Amino acid sequence: MKQPVFTGAAAAIVTPMHPDFSVNFAALDRLLDELIQGGIDAVVPCGTTGESSTLTEEEYAQVIAFVVQKVNHRVPVIAGAGSNNTAHAVARSQLAARLGADALLHVTPYYNKASQEGLVAHFTAVADATPLPVILYAVPSRTGVTVRPETCLRLASHPKIAGIKEASGDLSAIARIRALCGEELPVYSGNDDQIVPIMSLGGLGVISVAANLLPGQVHRLCQLCLESDYPQASQLQLELLGLCGTLFADVNPIPVKAALNLLGKEAGPCRLPLSPPGPAVRERLAQELRSLDLL
Repeated sequence: MKQPVFTGAAAAIVTPMHPDFSVNFAALDRLLDELIQGGIDAVVPCGTTGESSTLTEEEYAQVIAFVVQKVNHRVPVIAGAGSNNTAHAVARSQLAARLGADALLHVTPYYNKASQEGLVAHFTAVADATPLPVILYAVPSRTGVTVRPETCLRLASHPKIAGIKEASGDLSAIARIRALCGEELPVYSGNDDQIVPIMSLGGLGVISVAANLLPGQVHRLCQLCLESDYPQASQLQLELLGLCGTLFADVNPIPVKAALNLLGKEAGPCRLPLSPPGPAVRERLAQELRSLDLL
């Protein structure tokens, strides 16, 4: 059995920005304090939610270094390092390792639409590039390709491939991954509205967008599942369902940044090509935040 990178709730953190779109490190500092005080089990900087695709290499390094120093080994730091260029993914992995990250998150290459053989070669290259464990990330709604269960089984034999963040929404495929790979490939939910179903199949937790807003509740939800208290976990999952859905009423991270801004957290804007949310989404967010007594 491989040692999991974490169990429970990891926050896929936003990259706060000033109105001029420069990184707001003071706001990032406060967000990390709130996440750790809220009981979060790991943090994931520079993933999809962190707008990694529009960060310069200098900004990427600055954010990873800042998070590593701020967290100071209190929880694992899982650096997003994915790219659709394998050489770039390798270089980012090596940079994140030098900066002190504890693990890496690698999305399936986007746009290229690699074959399953290409995925095996890509993920093997990034896993071979550093001593760090690698969590794969399957999100076909963004990338146009997923990792088939049989491919997961092949990848699970690599000693440094240590899990998969599953955001396909396909519970049957996730069950098949669990059946084929067992404890050799820990599974994490990549969708906040599917934490209970995936953990009931043996998943170890979630890499969560909602945790930016509710770290304590998302942590508790995962703990209830880990304790096999599924009646209470299901109730909490249902209570959070409205917010989870609204956080994807527009392209992530547009809604979660808007929600943080509504709460005065200074997440700032998203960089183009992501645009501000419309009035309807903002109103939905406000309603959900009020319903949870956050606003």
